Amino acid sequence: MNYEEILINLAEKNNNIVVMTAENRAAIRNLPSKIQNQFVDVGISEQTMIGMAAGLALRGRVPVVHALSTFLTMRAFEFIRTDVGIGNLPVKIVGAVAGFLSEANGPTHQAIEDISLMRGIPNMQVFAPADEEDLLIALPGIINSPNPSYIRYTNSKAPISHNKEFKIGKAEIISEGDDITILTYGSLFNEALTASEILRSKDKSVGLINLRTLKPVDHEAIEEVCRKSNLVVTLEDHFITGGLFSILSELLVIKRIDARVLPIALNNKWFKPALLSDVLEYEGFTGEAIADRIIKHEQEKHIATEYYY
Repeated sequence: MNYEEILINLAEKNNNIVVMTAENRAAIRNLPSKIQNQFVDVGISEQTMIGMAAGLALRGRVPVVHALSTFLTMRAFEFIRTDVGIGNLPVKIVGAVAGFLSEANGPTHQAIEDISLMRGIPNMQVFAPADEEDLLIALPGIINSPNPSYIRYTNSKAPISHNKEFKIGKAEIISEGDDITILTYGSLFNEALTASEILRSKDKSVGLINLRTLKPVDHEAIEEVCRKSNLVVTLEDHFITGGLFSILSELLVIKRIDARVLPIALNNKWFKPALLSDVLEYEGFTGEAIADRIIKHEQEKHIATEYYY
């Protein structure tokens, strides 16, 4: 079953689900004929779509809206904040080609501040599945949540079989390690998995956590690895400010935990447009490059201040 099929299944069981798009049908092109009156295409008009979704939600519907992440989270930000967030309406915002998945598109189409923007809205939940299997596992729970939700859409193939038990605010613990633990989310999970395997081949005890949800985040899992691992790595295809590194830093300050942290993120710059494999290679986000960076940092045992701002 793929994303489109599970969405059709959920919509057929619940007449209140309304699938909407701003002329972005790549993942849902067969839905109009399947769910008919439960499907709306507003054209290239993201702000209008969010306003309509809020109105539908006020009348008992559960809108699942689709558009490119960058246009949803920036162009329609005020509408999401004011119409959806303030009212705590159950609108599900599905953003396509977030992070490095925009590949050859330039900065206008690169959603690499989306996590920061969406998690800053009160009541908004934020989900970033590792791949399509992870998304399908989470989708029923996300749609049934009474809160508004932002979802980083992905249809990438899963490199492993994921834990089928999904709970909002709970991470997926892939492995545990005393030397290094990699915290990650979204499409970089595959590279994190490769990096962890390389590090293990060098006799390192390596943990890997797929956070799944960034708001609410799994505080308990993060606290445990920060107390247990000698080095905690945050890996994300997002600006270094406002994303996972910021989430971790906030938690460490509040809990008064002292931890050695290496953030690997976009250092406040947009990435060079190219095919995904070339982007990862050029920007240094392949599994091999990540492992090399971690080993170098561990050997030098310095504080990574050059990565912060």
